[in-house]
Amino acid sequence: MKYKTIKNFKNKLQNSDNNEFVDLLFDFIKEEGKTNYDESVTQLQHSLQTASLARIEDGRRHIVIASLLHDIGHLLIDENDSKNDFLKKDLNHENIASNFLKDFFSEEITESIRLHVVAKRYLCSIDNSYYESLSKASKNSFQVQGGALNKEEINELENNKYFKDAVRLRKWDDRGKVSLKEVEELDTYKKMIVAERLAIYLSLIHISEPTRP
Repeated sequence: MKYKTIKNFKNKLQNSDNNEFVDLLFDFIKEEGKTNYDESVTQLQHSLQTASLARIEDGRRHIVIASLLHDIGHLLIDENDSKNDFLKKDLNHENIASNFLKDFFSEEITESIRLHVVAKRYLCSIDNSYYESLSKASKNSFQVQGGALNKEEINELENNKYFKDAVRLRKWDDRGKVSLKEVEELDTYKKMIVAERLAIYLSLIHISEPTRP
């Protein structure tokens, strides 16, 4: 990884303005995303395909950003197809991503990311044809990540306020693995992320303002 530790990278992001933040984040994704996700796409290509599907089929800013960044946990811990143990043990990349991003983005984004793995387990639990449609890598990781959900786990997920977004993200995730598919470049999403960061900043200012008598 370009930075010695995840903490170093996070500190660099925290000490940047919104435009610098996106430049640093995208430089990291471009560099670390050169590694393969599976035999068909690199990690960068997978993220861009997932985000493109979200942009075309939904368009809400938070879910497009979540789709773009959903697998950044893999990049942060250098987890990729070149490793012999890739997807053979669960390193909880979704939690790593969510925890890393929660200082920079809204809960709408970070929770959709955190839930995108259990959303796959959910879809496979309620629809066997969905499992059969998965790539070989996703079928393998499904078992490693815990396999089918029980009724209680299904009910708990369905009652989560971010359930629907997590399932949408998951479906785009599973479709975003098409070899040589041309989609928008990473820089397409710069203005969107800057706008999201600005919106968060303005909301924090509003919350911190004292109530007028």
